[in-house]
Amino acid sequence: MMITKPKHLYLHVPFCRTICTYCDFCHVGYQETVAEQWLEAITTDIQNRHLNENLVTIYIGGGTPTALSSSELDQLLSLLDPYARMVQEYTIEINPETFDEDKAKILQKHGVNRASIGFQTSDEKLLQMMNRHHRLEDVAETMRLLRKYGIDNISLDLMYSLPTQTMESLEKSLQDAIALEPTHLSLYSLTIEPNTVFAKKGYEHLEDDIEADMYEWICDFLPKYGFVQYEISNFAKGNMISIHNCAYWNYQDFYGIGCGASGLEGSTRYDIPKNVKKYIEDSSIKDTIELTLQEQMFEAVMMGLRLKEGMNIQLFEDRFHTSVLEVYRAQINKLCHEGKLELGGNCLRCSEEGFEILNSILLEFM
Repeated sequence: MMITKPKHLYLHVPFCRTICTYCDFCHVGYQETVAEQWLEAITTDIQNRHLNENLVTIYIGGGTPTALSSSELDQLLSLLDPYARMVQEYTIEINPETFDEDKAKILQKHGVNRASIGFQTSDEKLLQMMNRHHRLEDVAETMRLLRKYGIDNISLDLMYSLPTQTMESLEKSLQDAIALEPTHLSLYSLTIEPNTVFAKKGYEHLEDDIEADMYEWICDFLPKYGFVQYEISNFAKGNMISIHNCAYWNYQDFYGIGCGASGLEGSTRYDIPKNVKKYIEDSSIKDTIELTLQEQMFEAVMMGLRLKEGMNIQLFEDRFHTSVLEVYRAQINKLCHEGKLELGGNCLRCSEEGFEILNSILLEFM
């Protein structure tokens, strides 16, 4: 089993200035006093972890990391400076509503080199429904500021299967996003979770057939503009894939820092409780799960097959000291014979047909 320290770190910022109606991630309304107490807890958490000082990626997500004030954001990134010296990819999530030139300067100062912006849609009626207050021009201004300070690797998040969304609305949103010249696009279908405003108002995502048509259209449309699909929901231009997210899909260990974060270290998966108050009181609390070898191997297959190039057979062997082709010989032979899986280039991957029915393929490995 792997005994080296994780090379990847995810830090969760739970604060938001406004709450999106579809969001079920760990979030809380921003209050300066609570944010300051949270920063003290984060400081303690980081100091007690003995983190790898040669991290390859750092990803700061939320919530809304840019909901922090400029001085708080500077303080947070300063805590990570000792671990960011060798980082190849340093990402922060941005809401255009809470971004300005001061924050762009701070990101540059600390070596952040990638941004993920919550674009979601350019349809103003849908943005209003989602309780998002930015407009297309705000996203454009955010990207202009990032580029001014040398952050050119910019991903946009978009959503589809939103209530009342039409194919025409989706097409316009994608065209608007592409016109801003991002290097990366992530497209997620809406899932209405029980504790969201959407659920409480009785909203529903679109019918499954329409959602499937939207996804198929997206996968056909984006390559025409140079965006290559490399994972179920992710498309990159010029090979600007997300190195951090690929660590998840390649089943690499990663630290989770902050309330609402998860981590994987060896055979231990852990979740840090979402309650901000409890985290401030004791930042060491974690809900841990000791995974069996069988569970780990299944998770590695489940994550790896999300990638278009497939699961890396050598990485599986490096981690588990056995071949995936031996562990799952019967399942792989059957699925390859059925044309749903393919072997090649040291990877086990879904065929085009298989990629569309990944969930049913994974059932064979359970």
